[in-house]
Amino acid sequence: MPYAITQLCCTDASCVAACPVNCIHPTPDEPDFGTTDMLYVDPRTCIDCGACAEACPVDAVLPVEMLTGSLADYPAINAEYFAGTEPAARAEGSPLFHDWGPVTFDRVLPADFPRLDVAVVGSGPAGMYAVQDLLLHTTARVTLYDRLPVAGGLVRFGVAPDHPGTKRIGETFARYLDHHRLTLRLGVEVGRDVGTEELARRHDAVVYAVGAPTARPLGVPGEELAGHLPSTTVVGWYNGHPEVAADSVPLDAERAVVIGTGNVALDIARILAADPSTLDGTTIAPAVLERLRASRIREVVVLGRRGPEDAAYTRGELLALLRRDDLQLVVDDHDPRVGAAIDAAGPGDHAALLRDVPRLSDAPAGDGRRRIVLRFHAPTEALVGDDRVTAVRAGGVDLPAGLVVRAIGHRGRPTAGLPFDEETGTVPNTAGRVDGRPGTYVVGWVKRGPGGGIGTNRRDAAETVGSLIEDGKNGVVGARPRRPNLLRRLTSM
Repeated sequence: MPYAITQLCCTDASCVAACPVNCIHPTPDEPDFGTTDMLYVDPRTCIDCGACAEACPVDAVLPVEMLTGSLADYPAINAEYFAGTEPAARAEGSPLFHDWGPVTFDRVLPADFPRLDVAVVGSGPAGMYAVQDLLLHTTARVTLYDRLPVAGGLVRFGVAPDHPGTKRIGETFARYLDHHRLTLRLGVEVGRDVGTEELARRHDAVVYAVGAPTARPLGVPGEELAGHLPSTTVVGWYNGHPEVAADSVPLDAERAVVIGTGNVALDIARILAADPSTLDGTTIAPAVLERLRASRIREVVVLGRRGPEDAAYTRGELLALLRRDDLQLVVDDHDPRVGAAIDAAGPGDHAALLRDVPRLSDAPAGDGRRRIVLRFHAPTEALVGDDRVTAVRAGGVDLPAGLVVRAIGHRGRPTAGLPFDEETGTVPNTAGRVDGRPGTYVVGWVKRGPGGGIGTNRRDAAETVGSLIEDGKNGVVGARPRRPNLLRRLTSM
């Protein structure tokens, strides 16, 4: 039986390199790579060797006979990607079945390449892919800095606790923390404990992987009211972020509203609405789980300013929600455009995913389960309340709510000493090289803006490390005498 890729896919393409018959697509050199929600196995070409499953860092690849319950749709989803193509198309140069290209060695270093001392700032996926590349393909000594007392970044504090497979990529990254050429400096914040200029003096090159830690503002009246929280706070809350207290999220009202329709919005809605017993044994913060057991929230409304055809969640994220037995999912059909878009959607259209979801006007009430309501064509106009939010005004209607979470995207913030583009929320760069700062590089969201999954950072980091290596070859960066003063000072903090 062939293998199939499931919702957990991180798209870092480790499986593509492992496959001996080139049956996983899109590959990194194909136009669709980076635009699809996940990668796909062609069941007609797969030889059931299991190499892809061994290589997958998040356990997203499984034999199709094991795909039951919430994963039952994925054999068809994988096959659907290849619909209309024939294996014979390989000879005709199809983009799905191209011939193997020549062997390339992208990390060939000359014999006199300097042994660099490189700092990487940030231990999330972008930073760790850069660390991995540097340790595996150069002789560099790497010092990894993170402002938190524990490493992991968004893998540890951004992935929902009921997605253990996705979190498992952290185990892959963690093994590099013990590498003999890596020095780990935790609890060190650039701009507070050490400046960018000092880092540049003490290291031959510095790679910033500081992400986009700020939630985008709503820009509506009432945004300052208590009870309105950014998604970064709520996600950090249920993941036990050391800077977010267990009582940061109020759970004393029957309705919560999540503004936004991306995967993070659905994660938050799902955690707030789930039967707490389903979270037993996950990595959720224990104090938060106890608070959820006592939560009064019975309904979570997910607000989208546009229609279901434009919802930002991925297909896999919604399918996982549809398979839940512990909560009820309904579509609010208050606006006739919602039902019309769902009914008219073609098989591959985003809105078609909601065709079998009950409409609010028909959904039975009071079945004992908490429920999630998807409400589209409901742009947020204001948050209502005196000292604390009591309602959300959306599409001309006030929805009572005691908790409002905005999940409308992230934004980078300036790092003192580095250039910053206020419009894009990124550090201006060319292929990862910070403009006007030789020897300084960026990777991840601070480089390209927030977007893409964990695996997107692998190619992104490869480009930045490639630029660093090229600069080493050309003498733009070079090894200098190692001066441990900074490291000793930081260790004593």
